[in-house]
Amino acid sequence: MTCGDGGGRVVALDLGSKRIGVAYSDSGRLLASPWGTIERSGDSGRDRRAVLEAVREVEASTVVVGLPLSLSGGQGPAARAALQEAEALRAELSPLGVAVETADERFTTVEAQRSLREAGRTGRAARKVVDTAAAMVLLQAWLEAR
Repeated sequence: MTCGDGGGRVVALDLGSKRIGVAYSDSGRLLASPWGTIERSGDSGRDRRAVLEAVREVEASTVVVGLPLSLSGGQGPAARAALQEAEALRAELSPLGVAVETADERFTTVEAQRSLREAGRTGRAARKVVDTAAAMVLLQAWLEAR
């Protein structure tokens, strides 16, 4: 893995209660691509190890965790849980040279659902990929902001 110094691939995480959506960027940090989902196991340590494996697989130098702020920008229970998860990931990834950041994800799932509907994916087919699509929306917005 490379150092989280502003270069290299980025992994984005959309932390759902049942699944973690994962997307990653190219090494030039221009385009977000789907990686897939990690099914929640009920064991947060096991889930973090699965995230670590995804980070290793794509050789990411940065991880961006979606922060589900309220519409007013405040931190509700979901945002506080995401911050705790980001901190736990930071503790595991920082020694490996991987930076961990959070990014506002307020509208990523809505945008992902809209895009999937426009592509003709609805119902069960959409539910299976919405977490990954949300991670891609989050990552693409993060990349474009830089």
